Amino acid sequence: MPWRAALVALAAVAAWLPLSPQTVERSYSRGAYALLQPRLTALSNLLAYAFFDLLLVVVVVAWLALLVRDVLRARKRGVLRLTGKILWRTTVAAAALYVAFLAAWGLNYRRVPLIDKLPFDQHAVTPEAARALALTAINELNALHDDAHRAGWPGPDAIDPQLAASFARVSRQVGGVVNITPARPKRSIVDWYFRRTAVSGMTDPFFLETMVASDLLPFERPFVVAHEWSHLAGLADEGDANFLGWLACVQGPPAARYSGWLFLFSEVAGSLRGAAQGGLVARLAAGPRADLAAIRARLVAEVSPRLSAAGWRVYDRYLKANGVEAGAESYAEVVRLILGVRFRPGWVPEPTVQ
Repeated sequence: MPWRAALVALAAVAAWLPLSPQTVERSYSRGAYALLQPRLTALSNLLAYAFFDLLLVVVVVAWLALLVRDVLRARKRGVLRLTGKILWRTTVAAAALYVAFLAAWGLNYRRVPLIDKLPFDQHAVTPEAARALALTAINELNALHDDAHRAGWPGPDAIDPQLAASFARVSRQVGGVVNITPARPKRSIVDWYFRRTAVSGMTDPFFLETMVASDLLPFERPFVVAHEWSHLAGLADEGDANFLGWLACVQGPPAARYSGWLFLFSEVAGSLRGAAQGGLVARLAAGPRADLAAIRARLVAEVSPRLSAAGWRVYDRYLKANGVEAGAESYAEVVRLILGVRFRPGWVPEPTVQ
């Protein structure tokens, strides 16, 4: 039918349409998307299960059911005609999902990145500055550990109101970020994949909900949730989402601050080489060292190295196909952003560039 061809053509045009980041920022990220997110996430928050799971099941079951039907009729249609029909139907379905993806969230990949909005000094990004940041993280972790563990962490499916308030505050500080409706963390039917590939969480780009891996330790969850909320705020780039999520944590309650600094210490320590990295772990108190050891033990017990490597290769290609030049390495861009951005006391970023 003509509408199917039109849908495939629309998807092709949408994929290659040259939109400037400024246009996407103004008309979509701060416009249509800013209106859609609070409504769609509020709807998804009504149910404990993920709408994404329902969509996944419906798509897979429908595709298989139609495949079985067509195979049973294969004698009447011929193999070539059958294959062509299946390929065409799959193309149409993929086009529909892609158009929905772009409309609901995906165009945020084409917006202006944070590094172009914030006062950023490339000369401040040095190994010496990175080691100093690692030492700051160590001091914060040693000071926060007892209070964070004493206070405890919200339940796995609860929205922390203090973290939500901190997220709203840092969104205003950074500027150009959607004032979101926070999503309740959910567990997905693809949780087994998250655990086996070391994926901490995912933002559903169709129903704008947050899914979090079930094996995360309590002190990992606040940062992961804040990171996924950053995606809900329209920051598609992983480095940008890490930056905003970390800011929300370090300006939040003690448990969230501890989670944010624990994440950043691992990122900074992993970015250092040779002498710059030496002796950092030894400076950590017993509590933070034990928490890092628990994270390593979780990853060893849960992650399949082969499946994880394959999954991250696929995700790397996905990010690059959506305009993220660094691909999966964009996660580590948070260290560069933190080092290069100018902060006021309390880790408040300087006003955005207008």
